[in-house]
Order: sequence, then structure tokens, then C-alpha cells
Amino acid sequence: MTSSASNSVANGLAGAGGGIIAQIVTYPLQTVNTRQQTERMSRRKKTENMGDYPGGRGNADVIRTEGWGGLYSGLKPSLVGTAASQGIYYYFYQVFKNRAEAIAAARKIKGRGDGTVGMLSWLIVAAIAGSLNVLLTNPIWVLVTRMQTHTQAERKIMEMKREAIIRDAAETILPDQRTFEDNLAELDSMKPKPYGTFHAAQEVYCEAGIRGFWKGIIPTLIMVCNPSIQFMIYETSLKKAKHSANRRGLENVTMLEVFLLGALAKLGATVSTYPLLVVKSRLQAKQEISGNIKHRYTGTLDAIIKMIRYEGLPSFYKGMSTKIVQSVFAAALLFMVKEELVKMFTILIGRSKKFMLRKNKLVCD
Repeated sequence: MTSSASNSVANGLAGAGGGIIAQIVTYPLQTVNTRQQTERMSRRKKTENMGDYPGGRGNADVIRTEGWGGLYSGLKPSLVGTAASQGIYYYFYQVFKNRAEAIAAARKIKGRGDGTVGMLSWLIVAAIAGSLNVLLTNPIWVLVTRMQTHTQAERKIMEMKREAIIRDAAETILPDQRTFEDNLAELDSMKPKPYGTFHAAQEVYCEAGIRGFWKGIIPTLIMVCNPSIQFMIYETSLKKAKHSANRRGLENVTMLEVFLLGALAKLGATVSTYPLLVVKSRLQAKQEISGNIKHRYTGTLDAIIKMIRYEGLPSFYKGMSTKIVQSVFAAALLFMVKEELVKMFTILIGRSKKFMLRKNKLVCD
């Protein structure tokens, strides 16, 4: 295995490991954020319930109504998705990064450029890696979104059924009180159906066929600019930090510096692309989250138009504070763990190569 290939594999494995750890630690915040993003509320209703807008239900509300398990709905497919997503992304990112650095070095030999990779090149590298990642892993994230919002959707359905029972009783001239109470009691006794990964996949397929697994792909593909912006900020800042560390006589940057650089990079990327994330979550969630047709979306453009028309521009920033905390902390943790794992994998690969060389030498002797 060549040095560049080993480097790509090490980065892929490190990215997957770091992503899993970050996902487990911050998953409750991610669940709450997804529910906040997919909560529909009209302009009129939000003025009547300002306390619920735009943040939506928090961790404490989910724990009280669903227990701790509610915060980890869809965790298993999410971990699979995180490992696959981070592994694929970092592998291809490193492959294209190595290529970009080789091109920059070749240009320097020819007297063009200083041998460093520019910001535009970093953006292109991150965008290509991100696009490949999105196309390959989008079905997993559709299932995760469904599982995170399933209880929320079921609650909305129950609320609509309750409203229908009360409305029918109010419109009846001589309502049967006993029947009315029995209907409400029966409704209250109903429990949410078990909802696992297979059930979610079956539901998506029945609704839209194979295409359903790529719902939200357009805003998600556009959102590859998020990691592009993130890595542009990160790589540029890391390069400066390394130069600063070398001037101070240090061999490398510290874990704390990597953590802070990762947090800064993710903060800038999240704030600039958050509206697209909300649209993506709306498209991937179960449409029965709202009984009103004006809150059901046939595609990306339809979702954007209806959100602006019925909920206003603030709807594109629902739950952003939760997302900033979750994504910034997760990214900072991921970068910190990834850099340490890359060092570890590099050492292990180096030792493995030395062992194989020594072994081959003994065989030849």
C-alpha cells in the first residue's frame, strides 16, 4: 500500500471513529433539533403560542413524555450512517486532498505558485467528497429522521383524532355522553406502535418507492457547501496554528487548539447553511406530522414556498440554537478525536511496514 493510500485509509478510519464518538455524545440534542425543525406552526398559531416558537420541545419535555429512550430514537441506524458517512467523506477528502497537493507541488516545480493549496481548491476537494458521501448515505439519514420524528407524528395524529371526536360531539344535537367518553378513553389507551429501522424503511418504500430514500437530496447536495466552508476555515486555521506552533518550538498543535479550531469552523458553516437543513428535515420527516395540506411538501421548491407563505422566514431558523450547540460540539469533538486516531493509525501502519520489511529481509537472508 502506497503512502498516500495508507494516509487516506487512516483518515477514513479515524473519521469514522471520531464521528461515532461525537454522535453518541451529542445525539439527544440532534433528536430534539430534528423535532424542532419539523414542527409545523402557522403564523396565527405561533402568535398564540409564542412560548413554543421557534425552539419547540426541549430535552426535558421529551424525557417527561417518552423517557430517556425518546432522546435516542434512531440511534442504531444513525451510528451506522455516521460511521459510513464520516468514513466515506474523510477517505475521499484525503484522496482528493493528496491529489490537490500533488498538483500544487507540480505547479511550483514549473514556476507557477508557491506549492500550497489555495482556498478554492480546498472548497472543490470538500465539495466533491461531500457530494459522493451524500449520494451514498442519504437513505440512512432518511430512516434516522423518520425514527427521530415518529413519536411526534403519532402525537399529531392522535391530536387530530381527538379534535375530530370533540367536533363531532359538538355538532350533534343530542350527543351520547357515554359514547363520547368511551371514544376518548379508547383513544387515550392507544399506545404508539413499535417503530424500528425495518418499519421505517417499509413506510418510506410504500410512500414513494425507491425514490423515497433520496428525499431531500437536492437541499442535501446544496448543503455540501457546509463541510466545504467548514473545512476551508479549518484547514486555513490549522495551517496558521501549525506555523505558530513551529515558531514556538512545538512539533504539532495541541488537542485543545484542534478542538477550538473545529468548533470555530463548524459554527461558521452551520449559521450560513441552516435554512437548507430545516428544508431537508421537513422533506424527510413523515408528512402526517401535520394534518393540514398546506404543510405537506411535494419537493424542495414547494417546501420553501409553503414555509415562507404560511410560517414566515423565522421557520427556516427553528431550533438553530440547539443545532449550533450540537453541531459545534460534535464537530470539535470529532476533529479532536480524529486527529489523535490518525496519529495512532499512522504509527500502527508505520510499525506494520517495518515489521513486513524485517520479515522479508529475514526470508531473503
